[in-house]
Amino acid sequence: MGISFNAAALLNGNGIDVGSVVTAILKPQTASVTTLQNQQTDLSTQAGLLSGYNNNLTSLAAAVVALANPSGPLASQSATSSDSSILTASAATTATTGTHQIVVSNLATTGTLYTDPLTNGTTSFLTSPATSGDIKLQVGGASGTTHDIVITQGSNDTLNTLASYINTQKWGVTASVVTDANGARLALYSQSTGTPGALAITNNDTGLTFNAPVGGTNASLTIDGVPYSSATNTVSGAIAGVTLNLASAVPATTVQLTVGPDTAQATAAINSFVTAYNALIGDLNTQFTVDPTTNTEGPLGGDVALRSLQSSLLNDVSYSITGNSGLVNLASLGIDMNNDGTLTVNTVATDIHPSLANVLATNPSAVQTFFQNASGTGFANNFNNDLANLTDPTSGILNLDIADNTTHQNALTTQITNLQDRLTAQQQSLTLEYDQVNANLEAYPSLLLEVTSEIAALNGNYSSTSTSSTTSTTTPATGTSTG
Repeated sequence: MGISFNAAALLNGNGIDVGSVVTAILKPQTASVTTLQNQQTDLSTQAGLLSGYNNNLTSLAAAVVALANPSGPLASQSATSSDSSILTASAATTATTGTHQIVVSNLATTGTLYTDPLTNGTTSFLTSPATSGDIKLQVGGASGTTHDIVITQGSNDTLNTLASYINTQKWGVTASVVTDANGARLALYSQSTGTPGALAITNNDTGLTFNAPVGGTNASLTIDGVPYSSATNTVSGAIAGVTLNLASAVPATTVQLTVGPDTAQATAAINSFVTAYNALIGDLNTQFTVDPTTNTEGPLGGDVALRSLQSSLLNDVSYSITGNSGLVNLASLGIDMNNDGTLTVNTVATDIHPSLANVLATNPSAVQTFFQNASGTGFANNFNNDLANLTDPTSGILNLDIADNTTHQNALTTQITNLQDRLTAQQQSLTLEYDQVNANLEAYPSLLLEVTSEIAALNGNYSSTSTSSTTSTTTPATGTSTG
């Protein structure tokens, strides 16, 4: 709407609304700023979406890396015990499939020594009149190390001070004073199991009486009839790639240990891939779906990079190999593609659609070969190569898109700042200009009265009461609108 003034009203001393006039003059340029700010808001919204999609793409890449890893979950092995109260086990990817019969006869135990009770832990155990003594403690069995403990009156000749002394020596032995209804006793515990933890007193000329040592024995077991001895209850090396964890000794019970592919880990890794893929492809779909009420796509519907990404993902997920016992694509593994490009893992097998669980149970090695192989042509190998390019920090498709978006936002910020600075300067200049115009208009009635009076005086007419009274009663109302 243009600017207009009522000429008659301008001459009555009311003046003009300077703020409104200046605002109207600058309105086209202010509208340009608003347009640029709206563009910046759109770019900010798009940047947030791009960042989220980039995170989803990174998650998908991580899931595919796991499937392409030859030492990853698809190669994982499990070791299942028929009686976990006797033993459990874990298997490395190098473990060989098979079953083993295991009997645990003894567990590895820690060595223990204790004395007969004394009255308390603070009285000297040296026999009067002796002021010194000697105790020799052997750790590690017959071939172990013997530690000479010299007892000195006033230094380490009570149970409490002797226990403290032993604990500072770092011999792999823990000493404590145990007090009960019978009195106080010194108790020694080895910090290692098996023979390395066996304890013995080889010399003692003090007032202490040590009981026979207990424990310090190795675990004993048979695996497929072959005897094994272990200083700990964690047995490695007896079965290649398998670690046994002995829980209890039951010589009369044979435990069956089954080693084979860990289908649970493989299933979890495949499901993680499907979840990550669906999250990304589903988000991309929302941008290219036309809203019937507005007949528009999402904020990134026109983004060429996103369409290229969508096309690349659909191409990668359709990848197939040859041979491999018929497991040549995702559908043959029980993973179907839906009409919108997302994937569904079949949990129930039909005549047409296999289930992933059945495929993994019957041919786990072929499943692994489909995803990865030595020649690097498996499904996950191929997908991983594409994703490495798509997620590259500098040349990745979304990273480039985000960088371009940032560049545009920065350019708009500069453009908006410059335009706002010019508007501020113009506003100040126009305000000064129209303030002067307003002052002149408000002064017009007084000036007119003055001129009229002077003309009347020149004409010899000193009585201008009518004109004067009419004019002088007009009180200007500064800054009111006249148009």
